[in-house]
Amino acid sequence: MAMRDTPPRWDRKMQQRLARGEAAALGEFYDRFASLVHGLAHRVLGDERAADGITREVFAHVWENPESYDPKQGPLRSWVATLTHRLAVQRLRTTETAALAHDGTADPTNPTNPDDTEELERRVRRASVAARADYIVTSMPTPLRAALELAYFQRRDYRQTAADLGVTEDEARRRLRLGLQLLSTAHDAGRSGTPPEQGGTR
Repeated sequence: MAMRDTPPRWDRKMQQRLARGEAAALGEFYDRFASLVHGLAHRVLGDERAADGITREVFAHVWENPESYDPKQGPLRSWVATLTHRLAVQRLRTTETAALAHDGTADPTNPTNPDDTEELERRVRRASVAARADYIVTSMPTPLRAALELAYFQRRDYRQTAADLGVTEDEARRRLRLGLQLLSTAHDAGRSGTPPEQGGTR
C-alpha cells in the first residue's frame, strides 16, 4: 500500500526530467503552474509587470535548480507556491522600501525607522494573507470551493447553496464550515509568516 505522504508520480517524474535538462518538461511544467505562479505573484505585488518578472524568475529557478525540490516535503505545486511567495515578498519589500524613501516618509539617516518598518510589515502581511487566501480557494476540493463561491460571491444562504449544488442542507453547512476553516488559516499564516502552501491545502 502506498504511503499517504508519497507525492504524485507526475511530480517525481517531472523533477527527473527537469534534472536531465528536458526542454519539453519545462514547457509542461509551465503549462501546469504558470497561472498559479502569476496569480500568487500578482496578488502579493498588485502589479502585472512585477508579476511577470517574478513568473520568469520562478521558472528560471526551477530550470536551473530542479534538485532543490524535495519530493519528501510535499507536492511540486506547494514547492512552486512557496518559491513564488518568497520571491514576491522579497520584491515587495524592496519596492515598498524604495517607495517610502522616494515619498520622503523614510528617514535616510535612519533606514530602520520603526514607523517605516512597521508600515512595511503591515503591507507585506496584508499581501501575504491575500495571496494565501487565493491559493487556498483555488487549491481546495471543488465541492468546498463551489459552496464558498455560492455563499460569498453570489450571496446564497446555506439552504440556497444546498439547492444549487443538489446536496442536503447539512452537507452544504459542512462544506461551508470546512471551507471557512481552511480560509481562516490564511490569517494565521499572515501573522506567523507561513508560506502560502502550508496548512494542509493543495
